[in-house]
Amino acid sequence: MKEKIKELIEKYKNEEGKLTCANAYKIAHKLKIEPKIVGKTADDINVRITDCDLGQFGKKDLSKNYEKEIIEELENLADEKRRIFCKDARELAKKYNLKKIRSAIKDNHFNVIYCELGVFREKKRPRAFIKTKIWIENQKGELLFGKGKTEILELIQKEGSIAKAAEKMGLNYKKALKHIQILQQNLDDELVIVQKGVKGGTTLTPKALEYIEVFKQLKMEIEEFANKRFKELYLSKLKGKRN
Repeated sequence: MKEKIKELIEKYKNEEGKLTCANAYKIAHKLKIEPKIVGKTADDINVRITDCDLGQFGKKDLSKNYEKEIIEELENLADEKRRIFCKDARELAKKYNLKKIRSAIKDNHFNVIYCELGVFREKKRPRAFIKTKIWIENQKGELLFGKGKTEILELIQKEGSIAKAAEKMGLNYKKALKHIQILQQNLDDELVIVQKGVKGGTTLTPKALEYIEVFKQLKMEIEEFANKRFKELYLSKLKGKRN
């Protein structure tokens, strides 16, 4: 069997002498063996696997647009360190498509671990990260806007109900409603529209959507700057000490 695997690896190698991730899975499927056996054999004969379907190494095309539901499903699959098993990510790709999954993983800072081909592994060395927490206050120190407020407003928009949004966040209805009322009072703007009757529901005002987008943009830019300076200052100094 090993000779047959080597034969197919040689057959499917590209012009650079590398085996693409897709062809490695093709060999595994063809021979009805586990992908990691193909990965181990390729490693034994010094054939590098490239162009991982999930974009963990090599260059792969990305999708500019992907459904918000993909991020939610990745969040459910990920552990507390935002790590996702390769197998789970590939299964999710069957539901959507690889380009979208690759983009969602990259854009939202997930890390794929335990590749079925065995060609990349979870790093064992200690890693350091910069963490930022951002919120907006008025001059009295009262919270005007923050991550939690953004989440509850987005859930209200999605669920069409304060009660359902509160349930998703593990809050009771009265507490959630109080949050909204305080937020509206501090911002001096109407954020939600409650429609009564049989077809009633709750929607966000255009101003609320604007607050959400501005806060998310601010948060993203601050985090990008913090990460950039963290790499330039803290990580570079640590690396220098090791040399």
